[in-house]
Amino acid sequence: MPKVILISIILLTAGAAHTQPYTQVPVYDFESLQPLLQKQNDTTYVINFWATWCKPCVAELPAFEELSSKYQSQKVKVLLVSLDFIKNYHTRLLPFINDNKIQSDVVLLNDPRSNQWIDRVSPQWSGAIPATLIYRNTQRMFYERSFTLEELEEEVQKFIKF
Repeated sequence: MPKVILISIILLTAGAAHTQPYTQVPVYDFESLQPLLQKQNDTTYVINFWATWCKPCVAELPAFEELSSKYQSQKVKVLLVSLDFIKNYHTRLLPFINDNKIQSDVVLLNDPRSNQWIDRVSPQWSGAIPATLIYRNTQRMFYERSFTLEELEEEVQKFIKF
């Protein structure tokens, strides 16, 4: 009988691990997100547009995570803007963030009117991801490409020196 109880406890514990809530991610439409793309202060903002289904996006995420960690004592903020589908919020996005131990701030942009807001992020943006906006006050640079940590740091340093 003790073996049955032990197995039951193990099974209940294993099942409980899967029912634990993942980190919650705020969901924005573009109008709600836009203020985060135009803050006017002495902080450099690194805004990365990505999705869990985009292999180049996922490949570069560690660079953004390391940048965020490395510059946490400086006025540099990383924001990861997920373009995942809202229907995959619980089944794909939250498990991905949890499984990969993402520490940077993450928001989900749930606004299907992409033809209206892509140009508002940057007129240079075709809509392809990964894409990154780096800005400080009115100085802005937009990149429709992947980054290594070294490349990302090189671009961020241009803003820090201002």
